[in-house]
Amino acid sequence: MTIAIGERFPDVTLKTPGPDGPEELRTGAFLAGRRVVLFALPGAFTPGCSNTHMPGFVVNADKLLARGIDAIACLAVNDAFVMGAWQKDQNAQAMTMLADGNAELTHALGMENDRSASGMGLRSKRFAMILDDGVVTWLGIDEQGVDQSSAESVLARL
Repeated sequence: MTIAIGERFPDVTLKTPGPDGPEELRTGAFLAGRRVVLFALPGAFTPGCSNTHMPGFVVNADKLLARGIDAIACLAVNDAFVMGAWQKDQNAQAMTMLADGNAELTHALGMENDRSASGMGLRSKRFAMILDDGVVTWLGIDEQGVDQSSAESVLARL
């Protein structure tokens, strides 16, 4: 079942790139008392994610933060090493990179996207959400391309 507006975000432990390697990040603590934009994508270094989805958030990070967002988080079914390398490659230092290597959070959100036919295995659907103190207040899910989950779509909801 897909998470919905008004529901609390699952409290799970993920990995995030740190200065000395992967670090644990508890989503409940990360979201507590904050207004957060979280966007998810199928995979780091993939064409649509690298050329369209992530760049929109990099370019618009200051606008999002100026509209009362405390943090911007990027979620993908990749490991923390890949997420760290992609963060550097994309100039995405303003983002908190969330590595869901085993797709546990993706599954808990009901956002699985089986891309086994193309050799990519289980990935995340492309989506974005606004969270207030861990509660979903807006959710945009893309069936194709980057539209509902774009930084511009998020900005239009703030």
